[in-house]
Amino acid sequence: MPHSLVLNLLPQSPVSPQFLTGRHLHALFLTLVSSVDPTLGDRLHDSTADKAFTLSPLQIINTNSPLFKGNRGESKLQYSHQQPILANTPCWWRISLLDDTLFGKLTQLWLNLNPNRPWHLGPADLYITSIEGTPQSIQPWANASTYIQLYEEASDAYGGKLRNCSINLTFSTPTAFRQGQYDNTLPTRESVLNSLLSRWNKYSCIEFTQIAIESIFSSFVNIHTEILADSRSKFIGIIGEVNYKILGAIEPIQIKQINALADFALYSGVGRKTTMGMGMTRRLYSH
Repeated sequence: MPHSLVLNLLPQSPVSPQFLTGRHLHALFLTLVSSVDPTLGDRLHDSTADKAFTLSPLQIINTNSPLFKGNRGESKLQYSHQQPILANTPCWWRISLLDDTLFGKLTQLWLNLNPNRPWHLGPADLYITSIEGTPQSIQPWANASTYIQLYEEASDAYGGKLRNCSINLTFSTPTAFRQGQYDNTLPTRESVLNSLLSRWNKYSCIEFTQIAIESIFSSFVNIHTEILADSRSKFIGIIGEVNYKILGAIEPIQIKQINALADFALYSGVGRKTTMGMGMTRRLYSH
């Protein structure tokens, strides 16, 4: 069962940009895991395989940063920080969990949350003030659903409803896809759908064997590349929106599978480095 949890945080001292990288947030997550299950924390740390969680960059609430529009959960998130986050600045941080085993192991952490216990991000102390795990009007990144629900609630027919065959994805943090030894930033239908499919088949127990990728066509593209660099590496990815249309003669079950994968994007992200804050993606519905 995938969960998308939003942790509301309050730093007690300034957090320097050097400790706001994906690597440091990844380490903070492993610390949270190890606090309730040290063996699991060690296993996640040592694993090189696709991991059953994703993380977001740390987000400042109501910031005036040009990378962030000021409302929680906007499609464009802040993925790098040039200035310290000051003490007592409300922040949020999204953690998604893709299987019940991991969520179950961490249940004690969520149930016994101590708002007075500090967690460390570099030398700074952070308090977790609350956790959101269900849809919020101002926080679209919080949600939970079973895989069966995702599949059953996905539309399987045209039915006169164009949105059933229109998939609008927003790539909210830099997104890139591995091809051989190198990265590719272009969100082709193959790159996006295969990324979603591999994670769906690994964790859902509802295997999709033949996705009609050849029936998906991009009809609107509004993306640009961003460069994220730290002392260790440089990551280039795209940010923006792409609308994909399902066209041609296609079986209802194939429409259903594609729609289920698009809705799953909220939890799984797409592409590389999703455990470091990259590839955060969700489906947007027009009203």
